[in-house]
Amino acid sequence: MTDTMIETTTPTTTRDTVILGSGCSGLTAAIYAARSNLKPLVLEGHEPGGQLSITTLVENFPGWPEGIQGPELIENMKKQAVRFGAELKMAHLNSLDLTKRPFALTVGKEVIHTRTLIVASGASARWLNLPSEQALIGHGVSSCATCDGFFFSGKEISVIGGGDSAMEEALFLTRFASKVTLINRTENFRASKIMLERAVAHPKIEFRSSTIVEEVLGVEEKEVKGLRLKNTKSGMEDVLPVSAMFLGIGHIPNARAFQGLMDLDEDGYILTKNNVFPTLHGEVIPGVFACGDIQDRRYRQAITAAGTGCMAALEVEKYLEEHGR
Repeated sequence: MTDTMIETTTPTTTRDTVILGSGCSGLTAAIYAARSNLKPLVLEGHEPGGQLSITTLVENFPGWPEGIQGPELIENMKKQAVRFGAELKMAHLNSLDLTKRPFALTVGKEVIHTRTLIVASGASARWLNLPSEQALIGHGVSSCATCDGFFFSGKEISVIGGGDSAMEEALFLTRFASKVTLINRTENFRASKIMLERAVAHPKIEFRSSTIVEEVLGVEEKEVKGLRLKNTKSGMEDVLPVSAMFLGIGHIPNARAFQGLMDLDEDGYILTKNNVFPTLHGEVIPGVFACGDIQDRRYRQAITAAGTGCMAALEVEKYLEEHGR
């Protein structure tokens, strides 16, 4: 796509860059952009802090040998970004116009103009939406096996789902757990044949099909004590004693606002070239960048999100320099 950089507003009313999202990738981008004196505006979105804000102990982020609480890590990143000149705004994007220069973002009743845009709106884990489940997120209920599996070494745990994500989670968790019970609501599994065969063959994995979770036990104790299960065929209920429940039913990319403006894959993730360059009809969109889980369906780790946030901010600086800013 061509980029004429023709502006219809005066420079004093136009931001150099706006960042959508305040998770690990967005805040890292803000730190780098602020240190380049770009005075970035961060719109925190409907899930301020991203998934780290609902994570308890983070032990795999470099520089924290004793680990750090997810909300504390996010708060530290916010303070660091603000220290260098970033502005954080508790707001949610209503609409976006990428057809004109500068870009126009409608936030509530306000229209914000910006020369560049960094999309870091992330992806949200799919949950069962049980009150007991929501109460125990971070206390034995998790959507990230690589983040939290280690905490349940030698214990019996469960994985919910029947697709490849669930099989991958279950297989990974066998490194730590004494037993993994994989719970699927139907008899049919959406997983690929090879992934299903691997899970079935593993001696630590047991299957419960045609089964749903009615309640996660342990709310009062603030730790998972078990699951109250129901067989969808017989209606029979029983309690499965486990110390953790991992959700393996996928993630939902927060990309609804970008439909028709950027190329998305079949599940709604932004398609990018070289990790940070979104495309439209296969061509890079000048001045627009994406980072973190909104474009990363494979790794979804805080450190990889931070890495692409850094990359996006460096590309913004390079883009503005090339266009005389």
